[in-house]
Amino acid sequence: MKEVKHLKIEKDMGVSDLVRGMRGVGFGAGKIARAGEIMDKMFKDGDCKVFFGVAGAMVPCGMKQVILDVLDYTDIFVTTGANLTHDLIESLGEKHYKIENERIVDDVLLAEKGFDRIYNVLMKNGVYEKLEDFFKANFDSFSKCGNIKDFLWKIGELCPGGGILKKCYDKKIPIFCPGIADSGIGLMMWGRIAEGKTTNIDVFTDMKEIIDFSWTAKKTGVLYIGGGLPKNFIQQALQFSKGADYGIQITTDRPESGGSSGAPLKEGISWGKLSKDADFVDVVCDATIALPLIFGSIL
Repeated sequence: MKEVKHLKIEKDMGVSDLVRGMRGVGFGAGKIARAGEIMDKMFKDGDCKVFFGVAGAMVPCGMKQVILDVLDYTDIFVTTGANLTHDLIESLGEKHYKIENERIVDDVLLAEKGFDRIYNVLMKNGVYEKLEDFFKANFDSFSKCGNIKDFLWKIGELCPGGGILKKCYDKKIPIFCPGIADSGIGLMMWGRIAEGKTTNIDVFTDMKEIIDFSWTAKKTGVLYIGGGLPKNFIQQALQFSKGADYGIQITTDRPESGGSSGAPLKEGISWGKLSKDADFVDVVCDATIALPLIFGSIL
């Protein structure tokens, strides 16, 4: 038990000073400061393999560059097909747009005008035409890939612009997406298969690769944004080790429904997914607020 230290905001205060000042505060602010300390230790630990799991619409909302920067400290990356689809869309030259006044949103009008809405972010529905052209032009290269990781690396190699897929290919960061069929990318591949084309992509062998990373690591650390499928895919692999030594989870979900996204990290101890001696924290906050603060505080 420690005395609460009241946060004082100073003029021209930097992110590091702000978050450091949160350390003595209760509730969510103290959790953000604790996450910064754990992230700093995890990234600096030379024996630690860092697993980064990202769910939620982090790319369309404007968090792509933050993710790209966190990838510089990441050994294994797992995300949703939706995030990768939106990343590829931007690599192909398309944009996402922020609604300035949410009170006047008319979804019927948006549909008529050809826009898709993600809360207060819009995307032109016509982007799927560019996606289709890209997959038609490159399907033969994609179809020869042995697993999803190699398939995603190949997309990164062939896509024209920068982004997450491109960086993972260039830096050879293993990138996994076990739910790739549940996305625009999956829809594009299915479209070519429906035309009679075939593919050799194996959806199961990625499991062996990610387990190998966990099995052979001296230490492991996890950073979960949102939870969901990326979190569970990493958690499964960690059961083949002694569990994660470091853990940070940022989520807005609650544990009572039994879902992975709301499950506190501590619950993983019973499964062998988190070490009983782990340094960990659960941050209940919108990840678009918490992740920039936490990561920004350690730079």
